[in-house]
Amino acid sequence: MNCTTCQDKVCRKEQASCGQEIFNKDEVIEEYQGKTNSDIVKSAAELVDFGRAGTLSRIEEIMEYARTMNFKKIGLAYCYGMEQHVKALENMLTGNGFLVSAISCSVGGLKQSEVNASSCIHKVSCNPLGQAEQLNAENVDLTLIIGICVGHDILLNRSLKMDFTTLVVKDRKYNHAPLLGFSK
Repeated sequence: MNCTTCQDKVCRKEQASCGQEIFNKDEVIEEYQGKTNSDIVKSAAELVDFGRAGTLSRIEEIMEYARTMNFKKIGLAYCYGMEQHVKALENMLTGNGFLVSAISCSVGGLKQSEVNASSCIHKVSCNPLGQAEQLNAENVDLTLIIGICVGHDILLNRSLKMDFTTLVVKDRKYNHAPLLGFSK
């Protein structure tokens, strides 16, 4: 299946199926109607329904979403190179009543050789597994991922035990906005 090559877009026009799906629609609907997923869907819908789509920044959306989900403690898993931005974000979040746990990628001060035996770099390593363990131990409700490198973000995501969302992706070439590489 490749939706980008579809000319009809019947799923967008008629709320119908193109017939190419391999998932069981009834099972998916049942999953949406379960307590955990239905709460998330309702909270997310409040951000875009009723003419609000496009009126909030991503950070405003996250704060509103966190409030509707009754999240109190927000984790920030961030790249050390973005720490100044993260401090400003932390101030915004705490100023809006949230508790914040901000964990740098260099947490624990692991050597590159301890993380990657084939590394010849003699510097501190990024430690996404340590970030995840710290955030898990601190019982945050929601983690925001900020500028974590490709690969490290995968390890972090696999290890987090709470809900998480990406606020900023690392893209040094396009100033952390990778879609700029496709703009005309």
